[in-house]
Amino acid sequence: MFFGKNNLFTYKTNVQVIILNAFTDICSIILMNMSGEQRTVIKGTASKYVKLNVGGALFYTTIGTLTKHDTMLRAMFSGRMEVLTDSEGWVLIDRSGKHFGEILNFLRDGTIPLPDSKRELMELQTEAKYYLIQELVELIESQIKAKEGVDPICRVPLITSSKEAEVIINSTPKPIVKLLCNRHNNKYSYTTNSDDNLLKNIELFEKLSLRFNRRILFIKDVNCNQEICCWSFYGHKQRIAEVCCTSIVYGMDKKHTKVEFPEARIYEETLNVLLYENRDRPDAELMQATMSRPSGGHGSDEEGEDREKRRK
Repeated sequence: MFFGKNNLFTYKTNVQVIILNAFTDICSIILMNMSGEQRTVIKGTASKYVKLNVGGALFYTTIGTLTKHDTMLRAMFSGRMEVLTDSEGWVLIDRSGKHFGEILNFLRDGTIPLPDSKRELMELQTEAKYYLIQELVELIESQIKAKEGVDPICRVPLITSSKEAEVIINSTPKPIVKLLCNRHNNKYSYTTNSDDNLLKNIELFEKLSLRFNRRILFIKDVNCNQEICCWSFYGHKQRIAEVCCTSIVYGMDKKHTKVEFPEARIYEETLNVLLYENRDRPDAELMQATMSRPSGGHGSDEEGEDREKRRK
């Protein structure tokens, strides 16, 4: 038989590919035999149990569960295709086992409670697509679309005692802004602009909560103490600043309660607590710098003395 140069080159190349593929198959067989792994066909009744090793996570379930829906798992465990097993009979599946328990629960019941996290929803959807579980894929897609149409929720704890405040402050690594607001604590009449200023403080608190709720924990305090409107700022579970918005002023014949709206100071202290964000431990110089400023807010010296007496 006569070969031209091009045909001879093509022939040699094809032979080399065949030899290389054969060598690869032989090596794979040798490695499988050394590790105890082998390919087998799983058959049995619906009540027969099989052992699954999914990415190192171990599961034990029935063939009936795995073949209940028309998925890739039905093809694997209905005898139609070979599966890889180890020396102890565990069926090896090269996927993450993080969500495989949820996959099995869906195969059993036809539904599962879906995770709240979008990231986990996406992870579960990836596994559902791999196993060709179309019903679960569609269920997750509808959940993701529903979440995309809803704005993030801003939760603000409402506390009624100093004990509750202590528990929350000590349980979060986030910086904290706390507004104590109790209009009914007043024993004197308010000055002209006090009601408006009290409302402005509340509105600013809500505005800051919506803007920074992912970075700062905002707390609303309705504890029945002597204060009426007071902002407190915490970093690493320590109070670093306080802005009191009330003071006692004197009229012609009686005392009045004055509520102020120190907007610039509130913004300043809110930005200061962000310095404590994402720190593993308190910074001594930072703590000293932010705590060295006077923590009191506004008002007369006499009112400040009255406040200190109430705290004692």
